[in-house]
Amino acid sequence: MPSHRTRAEERADEIDISPTKLLADIEALRADKDAAAAQANDFLAALQRERAEFLNFKRRTAEERQRELGLAAEDLIRKVLAVADDFDRAIDARPDQVAADPWFEGLSAIDRKLRQLLESEGVTVIEADAGMAFDPRGHEAIVTVPGTGRPEGEIVDVVRRGYRLGDRVLRPALVAVAAAPDGPAITNEPIN
Repeated sequence: MPSHRTRAEERADEIDISPTKLLADIEALRADKDAAAAQANDFLAALQRERAEFLNFKRRTAEERQRELGLAAEDLIRKVLAVADDFDRAIDARPDQVAADPWFEGLSAIDRKLRQLLESEGVTVIEADAGMAFDPRGHEAIVTVPGTGRPEGEIVDVVRRGYRLGDRVLRPALVAVAAAPDGPAITNEPIN
């Protein structure tokens, strides 16, 4: 009786199991594995670069957004400082007869609240008083005044307050400074 062989047995006979063939197959599989590992490493390196670039992008956009918000806040603060200047002028120009008037007290209370608001936002007044030495880091001399009897470069009068936001000068104090005893008056104001 003829023996019937199964398909698996026929297939087993077709497979070349010689050591040379097996070694060649192993080497081909190792080469495929090494190529796949190299490709995986390339993909991982590319992914890590993309992730680093994305994190840098997120950081930069957050910094830009913060800077823009800071600039917007700074712009608003500059506008509020113009209102504070108006309060300074109103208080300085008040007639003596209204100094004790409740209306004027209300105006002074609003000025105090405005100053507290500015302080709460980190805005501080640049120190500039008559008798102080001129400091170009926080003061802007708009006129020199001769014949004051004061040393040259000493502040004679404060024309407008200056302000800092943190450690940055928002606006320098406008001051008049004493000129040299024999010097002429010099102004930075435009001539009309």
